[in-house]
Amino acid sequence: MTTERISAFTSDKARTKFLAAYTRTLDRVWPADHRSIDVPTSFGTTRVFRTGRPDGVPFVLLPGAGGNALGWHRHVTRWGLARPVFAIDPVGEPGCSTQDAPIADGRDTARWLDEVLAALNVDRAHLVGCSYGGWTALQHQLHTPGRAATITLLDPAGFGRITKRFLLWVILGGLAGLTPRPLRHRAARWLRNATLLDDDLMGMALVSAGFRRRLPTPPPLTDDELRELAVPVLALLGGRSQMYDAAQVAARIRTLMPTAHAEVVPDAGHDLQVHSPDLVTDRTISFAARAEAVA
Repeated sequence: MTTERISAFTSDKARTKFLAAYTRTLDRVWPADHRSIDVPTSFGTTRVFRTGRPDGVPFVLLPGAGGNALGWHRHVTRWGLARPVFAIDPVGEPGCSTQDAPIADGRDTARWLDEVLAALNVDRAHLVGCSYGGWTALQHQLHTPGRAATITLLDPAGFGRITKRFLLWVILGGLAGLTPRPLRHRAARWLRNATLLDDDLMGMALVSAGFRRRLPTPPPLTDDELRELAVPVLALLGGRSQMYDAAQVAARIRTLMPTAHAEVVPDAGHDLQVHSPDLVTDRTISFAARAEAVA
């Protein structure tokens, strides 16, 4: 087995520094009534944070590339008032999980998530995925269907090839994250990246520099794959998304997935989750409740 395709910290020191910052941030921003669960899978051990109500079909939260459960700190308390919440640190991303086998493609990604849900005894879930996490949720439904009650996508990956424009936006955001707080906040407006305004998340971004991510790049979903997705889907797209033309993606979703609902959020970019946290929280709660009411 080659280690070249396994995500990991560059050193024990980098991992220790990251985990110390993670723990401090978790204690500061996360609900006190949570518990952590370590789930063994074929691809490594996955850390899951469980909070919220004891009963009901849970929200299962999947962050974007380079993210972890902490990225949901603006949403998780209110979601937990509605139903159980499982926030996942995906294997292969900087977090409290560890990867020990390669994840080669969408099928492997789906298998990993299905193993996590099975170990948690989650037979039905409302999957919520941001960016790469949205692609992960769709891969799970395509390759291991049956557990998703609904899927909520927040400016998801997989609806076009990764462009130079998007990569430049990511790189500039990363560089801006290294600057002093006042300059970083000014850069947030210029780059249309609200994540740069979140001091808690940016503190984690700095200590994530010692992590090397080795997960597959999402290929564009085909028309046939989108037609295959019969589960209720809510797609919230940033009107100024740096990833793609949101209006075109919304039209494609509406055409190929008649049971899906696509909404373009004006002024938000790919930072939708952080830019419009109340809208995201409200839409997700309402969508899950409506789907259960008609099930």
